[in-house]
Amino acid sequence: MPAWALSIVFWLHMLATVVWIGSLASLALVVLPAAQRGLDSRAYSLFLEALQRRLDPLGWFCLALLVGTGMFQMSANPNYEGFLAITNPWAVAILLKHGLFFLMIGVSAYLTWGMLPQVRRAVMRLSQGKEAPDMERFQRRSTWLLRLNLLLAVLVLALTAWARVS
Repeated sequence: MPAWALSIVFWLHMLATVVWIGSLASLALVVLPAAQRGLDSRAYSLFLEALQRRLDPLGWFCLALLVGTGMFQMSANPNYEGFLAITNPWAVAILLKHGLFFLMIGVSAYLTWGMLPQVRRAVMRLSQGKEAPDMERFQRRSTWLLRLNLLLAVLVLALTAWARVS
């Protein structure tokens, strides 16, 4: 692969990383705690549902971009010796990184296709003037899962740093 093409791949990979992890960090550490303190349960639920509807496509786009660009980077790395060839410290770091990355994808999938539909149903019940007794549980669980994804992302970055020096 020409150096200019690999540079573009690296740039896209870093850009997707910054956008995805930056949004996780800002949500988990700033936006959601402030919204929980400043909004009542109904307003927070509406806000959370609207926010997730807006951010989910961006997050999944970043994940797809990370997978695609990561494959190019890995195949261009001189330490890469083949699929599941764990023969050096770089390969160990990359294997662990990809394991955590796939765990992050699983958590994200559950948030998108498991939690979000439940939150939407609860928001609909609230908008109809009905009770939504599970809303606080949904909010706690989604906040916990978001923080888990942020922790996993930080560990993925640490493994990336380990792979770079290996």
